[in-house]
Amino acid sequence: MNIIYHDVGGTHSAVIATYIHLNKLPKDKVPTIQEILNVPMFDKLKSKQIGRLILHGIDEFGNRVYTLSRLYHGHPVTNAIRSIPTMAGIDENEILLVDTSPTVNLLMKIGGGSSRRFGMIFFGRPLVAYGTMKTYKNILNLVNKVKIKIAPN
Repeated sequence: MNIIYHDVGGTHSAVIATYIHLNKLPKDKVPTIQEILNVPMFDKLKSKQIGRLILHGIDEFGNRVYTLSRLYHGHPVTNAIRSIPTMAGIDENEILLVDTSPTVNLLMKIGGGSSRRFGMIFFGRPLVAYGTMKTYKNILNLVNKVKIKIAPN
């Protein structure tokens, strides 16, 4: 199966969800700001990567785990991705799209916008990391629901 965590920017909540999913971030505590900032791809997406699936690893069940920056085009992008299995002749259940946008808080929006859109990394990156700490449990809960859904019976 291919699991795709996606949101507007694809570089904050989606990346954190992916690293929780891959057991590279803790499940028993909220990571520090520095631990969050050390996550590869956190707040570091390049413009040429927008709209592309980025593979981060394979989980303990053998699923490939990706992130996707879909900007503000949620339905068109996710609908296009859902059509790929039919085109490739594979089972449509081989793709699980997980929208991490509901876990994003105001601090993440302000920090992410400051860093990514306005280039104020010195201000935005620590703010989005702090906002991520504040919503970490929400992201963790989302990932736990995904893991329950995909776990072998």
